[in-house]
This record gives sequence, C-alpha cells and structure tokens, in this order.
Amino acid sequence: MDVIMPQLGETVAEGVVTRWYKKVGDAVKADEVLFDVETDKVSTEIPAPAAGVVAEILVEEGATAKVGARLAVIRESGAARAKEGGGPLSSAASSEGAQRISPTAPHEAQIAKPPLAPPQAGAQGRLSPVVRKLIAEHTLDPKDIRGTGRDGRITRDDVAAHVATLGRQADGARTRPPATAADTAGQAQPLGTVRQRVAENVLKSWRSVPHVLQVVEADFYRIEQARRELGAAWKTREGYSLTYLPFVARAVAIALGRYPRLNATFDGDRLTLQRHINIGIAVDVNFEGLMVPVVKNVPEKSLPRIAREINDLGARARAGKLKPDEMTEGTYTITNNGAYGTVITAPIINQPQVAVLSTDSVRKKAVVIEAPEGDSIAIRPVGVLAQSFDHRAVDGAYAASFLRELKLIIETRQWTQDLQS
Repeated sequence: MDVIMPQLGETVAEGVVTRWYKKVGDAVKADEVLFDVETDKVSTEIPAPAAGVVAEILVEEGATAKVGARLAVIRESGAARAKEGGGPLSSAASSEGAQRISPTAPHEAQIAKPPLAPPQAGAQGRLSPVVRKLIAEHTLDPKDIRGTGRDGRITRDDVAAHVATLGRQADGARTRPPATAADTAGQAQPLGTVRQRVAENVLKSWRSVPHVLQVVEADFYRIEQARRELGAAWKTREGYSLTYLPFVARAVAIALGRYPRLNATFDGDRLTLQRHINIGIAVDVNFEGLMVPVVKNVPEKSLPRIAREINDLGARARAGKLKPDEMTEGTYTITNNGAYGTVITAPIINQPQVAVLSTDSVRKKAVVIEAPEGDSIAIRPVGVLAQSFDHRAVDGAYAASFLRELKLIIETRQWTQDLQS
C-alpha cells in the first residue's frame, strides 16, 4: 500500500516530512504514528494507513512533498514481523502504543501516561523546525531538555516546560530573552518552514484576489450583558473565560445563512455555494505563523458548544495537537485581532473562500441611543467588524448588507438566553 502526503487544509499544496518513526523493514500497525508532517497550517503526526512492513521510504526527513505524492510503501501482512535481526517492540514502547488515544476517540478522553522511555541515541538531534527555532531563541542546549516525544524526541511543550523550570529556579537564573532589534540589526534571518508557507499563500491570495474592505461598528451591549451575568459561573465551570469570539461566530453563522454567496468558494468562472457553514478560526502560534482550525456545522450548535469547541481547537492548535480533518472544509474565516487592541484590520482572504472577518477591539464609547421618547447618550462597548471580500464573487452592496445583518444580530439578539441553552 502506498503512503501518500495527506491534504491538511484546502489551500495546502505541500508539506515537509520532519520525522519518520519507522525505518525500512520495520513492522507497523494500522493507525500507529508513522511520520510527522509540517505545513503552514499545521504540524501533526500522521498514522499508518495499514498494518504491515515498511518496504520503501521515498521521501527523506526534511524534504518537501506535494499533496498526494507517494512518501512510502507498506507491504501489508496479516502478521507483520520486525525487520530481520530486530527483536519485538520493547515493553515501554508497547505500553506507549497501547495507551495512545485512537484518532476516532473523543479529544476529551483522559488516559494515564506510561513511564517515559529513555531517549534513544541521536533523538535530540532530530528536531522539528519549530523546536529548533524555540531552542535558538532561548539559547538552550538540547542536551539539557528532557524529551517526552517518541524515542525521547524533544517537543514544543518540552521546550516550554524547560524554560518555565529555569524561570522558577531559586537563584533567579533565566534563559536569555530573544535577541533585541539592536542585537540582530544587519543579520539575515532565513524564514522557517511555517513562515515560508504563510508568505507564499498570502502573496498568492493578495495577487490573485481583488480584495475589498468594508467596516462597521456594532454595539456589544447585549453580549457584554450576557458575559457579565453568566461569565463568572462559566469560568468556574469550564475553567476559562468567556470571550466575545463565540458570540461573533454564532452571529456570523446566522448572517451567512441569509447571505449564502459569502459562504462559498470561487473557482475561475464558478461560484460554489457551500451546503454547510464551517467557520475557520485563525490562531496565532507563538508568532511563528497561523493555523486555522474549523468549527463545523456552526448553525446546528448551541452557543456554549461553539465556545467550547473554539477554546479546545485553539488550545490544541497552539500545542500542535490538531488532527488533519480539523483543518479542512472551512467556508468562512474569522481572525480575532482585537485581543491585541487593534482598531481596524484588513485581513487577507483564505482561498478558495471569498470572505474573511476581522474582529477588532471592543472599546467603551459614547453612543446615541434612539428611542420613541427621544435620543439619549450612553456609554456602550463598541466593537469593529472588518470584512475583506472577493469582488469577483459579490459586489459591495451584497457584502455591506451582510455586515448590516451581522451588526443587527449582535446588537439585538437575546444572548443571555442563547448562553443558557
């Protein structure tokens, strides 16, 4: 059976094989992790498609391969044996395989972690580009970091844990912070794999799509009211704060149902309206690039469920633990720049989608409140919603009507009731 480079997102055309867990002649089980692949969207472990013996490895570690390319060949067998001269898997490795969560199991499942096997020779030298970058930024020695990955490989979480440990040492010793602008002036810094892919994709989108930006302000009073009334209980129960983002995602899904030409893909002279409303949430990964996990079938989900999924996907995106199918089938994208205090952002469309929304900062402003008895002025939380759309797909009037609908939903919906559903 051929092992091929999987599709890890609609716009992903290639990936870098960063690690093979098996050698030619090794036995492999179905769904056992076979290799790591890194793209501009995700860094993830890819399981073996079948049980057998690895007959060929066609793409070496560090090489880039197109989606659909043959990477290896597995000779299927009912009872695959380890390569000639090799013994069975060690008890520690067998325990690790037995404890691994099945790809089909719910992500909430909790399992006991087996004892870590000692690092194999050379494990610390097999570092992913992301891990190498983090180690360089903090001027660390890989030999000082305990790897918890397979065969003792150092992961992103291992580096973060090591840095945190150094920061807590009693003598106050800390790793040196990343170099300042003065330190790096005049130095050429090659782009990492993730940054290269992001650069390629956004440049392609910017050059090929006629972007148009439209901006509206929305009164977030009703959303803030729901957060004020139920936010404390939510944080106690769920363990994290309730942000504006799930409310906006819910409102976007409702508005897209009424303006389906923005929930579409553009291809040449064809606009394909999508059956489902699947909203991608852009997640920054330590300033190294973006991942866009997708909340699928949003209109069918309650506000609390949307909030939980956004939090879960974001946390696992930053930890590099997304599954490949969690990055696919997006029909519209939201990027939440307001967390950094931005006023207006003109986002770049995630092709082949036709629109993307930036939720910028929510600030208190004096607002005129219209009422039958007369106008009044009140202090309200006002947010900026900035949408870039593909002018080939729709005109300004259609896109502006969508934004007007989105604003109306945010301002008038009974969000407290939604949050209690």
